[in-house]
Amino acid sequence: MKDQLQVLEKEALQKIEDADSLKELQDVRVAYLGKKGPITEVLKGMGKLSKEERPVIGELANTVRGNVAEALNRKKADIEAVELEKQLAEETIDVTLPGRPVPTGGPHLLTSIVEEIEDLFIGMGFEVREGPEVETDYYNFEALNLPKGHPARDMQDSFYITEDILLRTHTSPVQARTMNMIKGERPVKMICPGKVYRRDTDDATHSHQFTQIEGLYVDKHVQMSDLKGVLDRFAKQMFGEDREIRLRPSFFPFTEPSVEMDISCKVCHGKGCSVCKKTGWIEILGAGMVHPRVLEMAGYDPDIYSGFAFGMGPERIAMLKYGVDDIRHFYTNDIRFLKQYHQA
Repeated sequence: MKDQLQVLEKEALQKIEDADSLKELQDVRVAYLGKKGPITEVLKGMGKLSKEERPVIGELANTVRGNVAEALNRKKADIEAVELEKQLAEETIDVTLPGRPVPTGGPHLLTSIVEEIEDLFIGMGFEVREGPEVETDYYNFEALNLPKGHPARDMQDSFYITEDILLRTHTSPVQARTMNMIKGERPVKMICPGKVYRRDTDDATHSHQFTQIEGLYVDKHVQMSDLKGVLDRFAKQMFGEDREIRLRPSFFPFTEPSVEMDISCKVCHGKGCSVCKKTGWIEILGAGMVHPRVLEMAGYDPDIYSGFAFGMGPERIAMLKYGVDDIRHFYTNDIRFLKQYHQA
């Protein structure tokens, strides 16, 4: 049995030496030190030995197991070191090579336009307010002088959820909510940007969802001349100092008097061309003096307070400013189109 243990040790050490991979090394470990390995089998036969031989063979068996285990650990460390060196050589990075550029995006054109308009009006003392897109019938219509059955409601086909809940058709409810919250206790000067929804058929100039920015200024002694001055500054800031504006009489239920604002055509400079349909002017937004009834419903005394309101579509502003011919370009997520305006 002593000779058998020495032979097994010699065989195991030789196979360990010949192993070239961790897998081969593990196979040797299982073959010689496993529960069914030859060294274990030899130890099982110690019961047949005399009392004098058992301690000698037991000590030798433990020595053989220790030598084999130690040789396995050394060989494992050697193989792991070789494999690490190989991996490092294969994965070497030349830090002197130029790096690959990381593509960067930019804000959506509509986002840029909205932020530009916000910055302009903030500079004139307006604050930015937001409100819910799912709105009540009261704030969307009644608080804006559009009671149930009013014929003007026919102009805005809406997405109703219930009889009293709908997707807002304009951002004017934010104005009504703000005035109702203040209850006529102080002036208000605000703009309210956001998404609105109407049952329009999508085409080059219409969409069932679009953005809108409305403005409101209520204070003592606010006049139409104040409105014209604000809109003139807006037009020149957005489209160039050489642009002129004109106000045409119009109708909106929540303003009286009401106007449409046009800007002079940048292509023909007011002389008339195909872009402006030979008129020299391009319609840009609607505005007017806040209706006394709207002020009264919000808690303001119309004999003391007056105000003006206006509303514009950032899509139309962007289309006119950058020559975009189809509103659907803003919503189809075509990177080729959007990336043209990352520096806008």
